[in-house]
Amino acid sequence: MLTSSLLGGLRAVRSSVVITRNLAAASKASDPIQQLFLDKIREYKQKSAGGKLVEASPAIEKELKTELEKLEKQYGGGSGVDMTTFPSFKFDEPKLDPIDEQAPAKK
Repeated sequence: MLTSSLLGGLRAVRSSVVITRNLAAASKASDPIQQLFLDKIREYKQKSAGGKLVEASPAIEKELKTELEKLEKQYGGGSGVDMTTFPSFKFDEPKLDPIDEQAPAKK
């Protein structure tokens, strides 16, 4: 019993060391290809800060607009409704009939 709990504790410590090592490796790359990849990821993060398409041409923007208009017609979006956001749902509590406690018990 004590041995299994010690082994479990050692496994947890070993996995946390591996995670710490992986996080440290992600901050500074040891290989030039990894460093180039990390630089490109950081550059993309800066460009996509506004939440829009990154380096989209006017043709791509127009295509996105026409597709969103098709979705509005198909799913009832209408004007002024943002079709890119997740919909919110509201569920009302159903009205239940009260239990009649005075009713005679069935035999």
